[in-house]
Amino acid sequence: MIGYRMFGLFCCLGCFASGAYAGDGTSAPVMTDQPVPLTGNIQVDFFGPTSMAFMEQDTEGETSLVPDRKSPWLAAGMSLLIPGSGELYAESYWKAAAFFAVSVTAWTVAYTQNQKGDDQTKRFEGYANQNWNVRQYAEWTLDHATSINPGVDLTQHQGVLVGDMDVNWAALNALERDLGNWYSHTLPAFGEQQYYELIGKYQQYYQGWADADPSLTTYPAIDAKLNAGGTQFTYYSGERGKANDYYSTSSTAVTIAVVTHLLSSADAAWTASSYNKQIDAGVGFKKAMDGPAYVSYPALEIMLKF
Repeated sequence: MIGYRMFGLFCCLGCFASGAYAGDGTSAPVMTDQPVPLTGNIQVDFFGPTSMAFMEQDTEGETSLVPDRKSPWLAAGMSLLIPGSGELYAESYWKAAAFFAVSVTAWTVAYTQNQKGDDQTKRFEGYANQNWNVRQYAEWTLDHATSINPGVDLTQHQGVLVGDMDVNWAALNALERDLGNWYSHTLPAFGEQQYYELIGKYQQYYQGWADADPSLTTYPAIDAKLNAGGTQFTYYSGERGKANDYYSTSSTAVTIAVVTHLLSSADAAWTASSYNKQIDAGVGFKKAMDGPAYVSYPALEIMLKF
């Protein structure tokens, strides 16, 4: 701590003498010269300290009021857990409120948007379960396999259909790979996330939807139909897109929340350090020798803490 002391002798009043001695050896009444400090903290300066943590004993045995020093490490750790709490500890109330508000808002948006995404996912998956049929898709693919790829050997794919309702999934995937061309993907297992994504994303799966037109046998014809809209395929794609949008917003909000924690932590450390460098001012009476006697006078003391 570096202190710059400015002392001015305003008046020499006997009634303020803290230890004036008369020439005959008798002593005058002693008056304390404890300073009345201005801490820079409005609450302390106007209403007094709120705890004994503000009391400090100086080297001359005088008691003065001094604000607590703040720990930058503690402030940083507090704000890393709860943004704004470190700023609150360092008595920067507006910044504390701002960081806390941003954090709460970001986490709230992340949670609500994720919940909306989950709900929307349940809706579009339920719609697909009711309106898309793997058996229908497999039958149409077998019926038009030679149109899709004249070089395919169907004798190698006799086990795709099982009974009247079922499909051999591995055999269906093998057929899709052999067809190639616009059959660019193999159907994932039922219930997987990719299963629900692909049936509403690629034109090859159009013929599995309940409202599909089986007379459309080429990629250009199916593509034109889907681009015109109004099909279950396009409706489903839009509903799945809504869920993705909700999840994307949630992910962005999580990123903002995490960045807020980090920024608040760094700012809290800086704010605590700045608090410790604040200027403290104290006003009170000091003693000085004036001949054979001590004389008290008003003094202003300014201390810059590092």
